[in-house]
Amino acid sequence: MADSCCASKSGTTALNNPRWRRILWFALVINAAMFLVEIVAGVSADSRALQADALDFLGDSANYAISLGVASMALAWRARAALLKAATMLLFGLYVLASAIYGFATGAAPQAETMGLIGALAFVANMLVAVMLYKYRTGDANMRSVWICSRNDALGNLAVIAAAFGVFGTGQAWPDLIVATIMASLAIWGGAQVIRQARGELGEEALAASSSHSH
Repeated sequence: MADSCCASKSGTTALNNPRWRRILWFALVINAAMFLVEIVAGVSADSRALQADALDFLGDSANYAISLGVASMALAWRARAALLKAATMLLFGLYVLASAIYGFATGAAPQAETMGLIGALAFVANMLVAVMLYKYRTGDANMRSVWICSRNDALGNLAVIAAAFGVFGTGQAWPDLIVATIMASLAIWGGAQVIRQARGELGEEALAASSSHSH
């Protein structure tokens, strides 16, 4: 998931690489576009798994935007940006989880064909980004983490495709809902982790500022 493997750790060294910046911009556009595609398709197909997978694209888009926009700024600004992203992810994750629980109660099966098609499109998008990042898989911690994130996201897409086959084969909603519950729970956990870290960094920054003023 986005918040567990794509934390915004970009330093100025990585961002000074023009090709790396171009790849991050390309990845940002792809992930933002796929978020819109998956969230619309997820709602129209009544697929909670697609909605949960859209969370990944939303989180990745925010990570790339933060890396490109505020990575060279002061720690406090990076922490505030991460806090905003994490809060959005947490709320969205709670919505998808609540929607999945409601789905267990209603039992309405989503459109398996739409799930499979959009899941396959998402897989291709993540694989495209992963291929572009492959050259940097042995780079610094940020470069490696972004590549690993795209690779892991592709595995999440395979889970959505598997859920689509499960829905198609059983004619029931539970394969979609199980995948959605797992993915939404991971997003909630990741968002909570980032909020805790960002608040800690803001506290450290305030303490340092207070200490410098006292002297």
